[in-house]
Amino acid sequence: MEGFIAWPPELEERYTREGYWSDRLLGGVLRGAPDRVALVAGPERLTYAELDRRADRTAAGFRRLGVGRGDRVVVQLPNTASFVVVFLALVRIGAAPVLALPAHRESEIGYLCELSEARAYVVPDVDGGFDFRALARTLRVEHVVVDGDAQEFAALADLDADPADVPAGDGPDPADVGVFLLSGGTTGLPKLIPRTHRDYVYNLEASAEVCGFGEDTVYLVVLPAAHNFALACPGILGVFATGGTVVLAPSGSPDEAFPLIERERATVCAAVPPIALLWLDAVSWSDEDLSSLELLQVGGAKFAAERAAQVPKVLGCSVQQVFGMAEGLLNYTRLDDPADLVERTQGRPLSPADEVRVVDADGADVPDGEVGELLTRGPYTLRGYYRAPEHNARSFTPDGFYRTGDLVRRLPSGHLIVEGREKDQINRGGDKISAEELENHLLAHPAVHDAAVVGMPDPVMGERTCAFLILREAAGDGAAPPGLREVKEFLRERGVAAYKFPDRIETTGAFPRTPVGKINKKALAARLG
Repeated sequence: MEGFIAWPPELEERYTREGYWSDRLLGGVLRGAPDRVALVAGPERLTYAELDRRADRTAAGFRRLGVGRGDRVVVQLPNTASFVVVFLALVRIGAAPVLALPAHRESEIGYLCELSEARAYVVPDVDGGFDFRALARTLRVEHVVVDGDAQEFAALADLDADPADVPAGDGPDPADVGVFLLSGGTTGLPKLIPRTHRDYVYNLEASAEVCGFGEDTVYLVVLPAAHNFALACPGILGVFATGGTVVLAPSGSPDEAFPLIERERATVCAAVPPIALLWLDAVSWSDEDLSSLELLQVGGAKFAAERAAQVPKVLGCSVQQVFGMAEGLLNYTRLDDPADLVERTQGRPLSPADEVRVVDADGADVPDGEVGELLTRGPYTLRGYYRAPEHNARSFTPDGFYRTGDLVRRLPSGHLIVEGREKDQINRGGDKISAEELENHLLAHPAVHDAAVVGMPDPVMGERTCAFLILREAAGDGAAPPGLREVKEFLRERGVAAYKFPDRIETTGAFPRTPVGKINKKALAARLG
């Protein structure tokens, strides 16, 4: 695929020889007994045989549309059975789903469709009060497929056809890109992360083994299913690969999640820190029986040691810290790690083949215990973003290590403690916000002369977003200063996802500068107290 950067031949040979890569495909992860329940989504309960059949029939429907191997399809579906069916259908025919989040709007979706040269766009009719068909009308894609009332578009329900054998060479190859994930985005809009069948299958299967998934696992999905954490760490696909049951929840709200834990006897859930904190508080007023819960995975942002220690006491289950990235590297605390390591570290690398370096500003390795930037390469870490040569030149070393931008300390045990990051990015409860992207939108406001976005500490979300603005009024233009409500409405009209909206606006006459003339964001953040 043009724009995809493969692993060097010597590493391909090594990862295959040592058993990290196989010929297994993402479309073949359904390994449970035919009559066992594979998926619970609202009123739908699908066995492995039923899910397998629906995926096959939907795959045949996409092929009838003309979608096939190598095509890209932007998928923007909420946590429904349709998401799972569409994902499996596409990877079975060799098309690569581009997994957008439900919160994305015209700004992000238009960019993703253009960058990926998407053949199709799959959406719900209305979700969360938003009409996705209206968004679809602004795009240039060959096919729009709607789950629900399709109006002038193709209905997902009509993509139902008798499966037929795929001609030799038309189906996926393990080395093909199986799915595109989205980067957190530190410079502008998200980058596309190409994950091949063989690296992502290893990702999910090795994760399932480390996390002890099996036929008795009942996995509650409260994060967006399109998120790497919920999809394959071990996630939905890891459950399917080990014969367990996936239960989809609309959100992580205790009002929605707790009844599902009780009714379905959920054993595992993956959450970001704000959800985990909410659950710790909600137990005191909840009547639901949560005794089936055995493991709460917490990742997406650093989980404070004090709070991690509370999980077994309050929720009655084990806690597992997870630190990873859609680009590849995953770190887990192990189920048999001592409490001290589970509470105060963010885990150690998943694979024996993960190469991890912690380096100083000059690129020299630092001793264990000292803070440095995390660099990594391995059998499931990308070698380059899709169609992003300039960004790749900055993000990868000449010998293929990915510069994560995360600042960590490594213990002699290999466990990592996250200390911050070098990237200009806000981690708002697990949602990664590019400061540059938001600044560019703010600069389009007629009253804004300049903008600088910084993160501010928050006990629940980890960080919230503050936008410092220099108004044109200060430059003598006489423009009215915009308030927070006006700024949010302006961003909404520009098609920006709501999670990127600033939580606070501060106006100033000038920005502090570093000796080389750059905006000193550390000094700005210090003003917030």
